Amino acid sequence: MKKIILFTIILIFIPFFIVNILGINEIEEIELKYINNINVRVKRLSTNEIQIVPLEEYIVGVLAGEMPVYFELEALKAQAVASRSYVLKRLEYNKDSEYDVVDSVLNQVYLDDNYLKEAWGKDYVVNINKLRTAVNETIDEYLEYDGEIIDALFFSTSNGYTEDASVVFNLELPYLKSVESKWDAQTSSVFNSQKTISLQEFYEKLGLEYKSELSFNVLERSDTNRIIKLEINGNMLNATDVYNKLGLRSTDFNLTQVGTNVVIDTKGYGHGVGMSQYGALGMAKEGYNYMQILEYYYSGAEIKKIQN
Repeated sequence: MKKIILFTIILIFIPFFIVNILGINEIEEIELKYINNINVRVKRLSTNEIQIVPLEEYIVGVLAGEMPVYFELEALKAQAVASRSYVLKRLEYNKDSEYDVVDSVLNQVYLDDNYLKEAWGKDYVVNINKLRTAVNETIDEYLEYDGEIIDALFFSTSNGYTEDASVVFNLELPYLKSVESKWDAQTSSVFNSQKTISLQEFYEKLGLEYKSELSFNVLERSDTNRIIKLEINGNMLNATDVYNKLGLRSTDFNLTQVGTNVVIDTKGYGHGVGMSQYGALGMAKEGYNYMQILEYYYSGAEIKKIQN
């Protein structure tokens, strides 16, 4: 009888010991706040289905798709406000359309909860809690300039400076002006990158006649050192076209012929307009909060709250 009682006590207290003495506690999911009743019509490109997603839930999915979850919380909060601003602007643009945004880089990458549970596995709760915290702590916040929601563009990594919207998109927007982004070189693994393709593929992708010798000249650069116009074997080209056709990471690039190959060195990653995500990470690491990050990259924009 004593052995049975002792065995029962052990069975009861071992789990208690493991959970409480060793500190192994089950983490509870943080609930997402829902203050507004705004929904986003998201077109899922893999199925062509249009899903109706509550705004704040959508922002969590965009954070998961657009910014690494290991980033500092203040950087994630800056991204949450930028992404909320971006989609609110699209709600204005597309109010008479079938959907507001697609779930890819054509707008903002959106990953739903089912995907994240499978992708993150045992790390799901820790990761989703971090993203929900970023959203909850910026709930209903967006960026405004002169009474209008801003087009809060963002990208991965600068070449040391962000680009003026007028250079890339031919848009004169006072809140999308070039600023120095000195943090990217230290924070981003893709600040410098290189790719090699054959000379044959190079000419084919650009629609140029094959020549055994490659001639490359820069005709025009922006103030941030990104190429605007260039000449290849006497053909004048727009750098954005070259960037798109060759799948480059930036328009700050250099071409070098090595035998029958072309080596392409690039600096930065993305179109360069708006907030640099790795710049935001660097600022957060230096102690800047999300409001200061947003004020820096979106000159003159103000943080406002959705009026419910």
